[in-house]
Amino acid sequence: MSDLTEEVKLFIRALEFIGTFAGAISGVRLASVKRFDWFGAGVIGFITAVGGGTLRDVLMRVEPFWLADPFYLSASALALISVGLFGRRFISGQITWFIFDTISISLFMMIGLQKAILLGYQPWCAIVLGVVTAVFGGILRDICINEVPLIFRKELYALACAAGGLLYFLLPFVGVESLYVRNIAGMAIIFIIRALAIKYHLGVPVLSGRGTAFHHHPHAGHHEPPHPNS
Repeated sequence: MSDLTEEVKLFIRALEFIGTFAGAISGVRLASVKRFDWFGAGVIGFITAVGGGTLRDVLMRVEPFWLADPFYLSASALALISVGLFGRRFISGQITWFIFDTISISLFMMIGLQKAILLGYQPWCAIVLGVVTAVFGGILRDICINEVPLIFRKELYALACAAGGLLYFLLPFVGVESLYVRNIAGMAIIFIIRALAIKYHLGVPVLSGRGTAFHHHPHAGHHEPPHPNS
């Protein structure tokens, strides 16, 4: 069992590096659209990458994961340097932003879920903590760049993450026991739901003073101007 736990920890660490880098890229890119300087963009990238995991660890009463390891700050710095060096060729276009953002939330969802499981939390709680890990960094990012948080106004976002976590726990009932297959399946369903939501403008019904509106405007709350300065 101890060997399995160590294997899971290594697996989580690998996911964390990719997720931290992708999350920082999404934050730095939006900061560049808002014309932040290098320091400001770096701060936004770091907040995006570690914000959700920090809140998760506080809720689980453990030391925030990035305080004891410079690895996460290094991953965020690498993302900032990558944007600075490659600019538009590396991160231009709404599709590219979607890819980095969705990769980061899908990875963070499964990371948060796995950490909660390792600490003995129930499945429903693990899913909630996974969603917190996935979305809270983006909430902080949007607040800092003076945007209404994406989670509150656009395509299926937190619900897509919850679906990935639910699938993780349902797969053993159909004979899928592999930790890796279940994590990959969870990340895949998050990516698919997000892609379908953007393509077909799907979203949670909008609550307004005139009642609940099910129409989701395709351009509502769009993060980027027509010609982003990447």
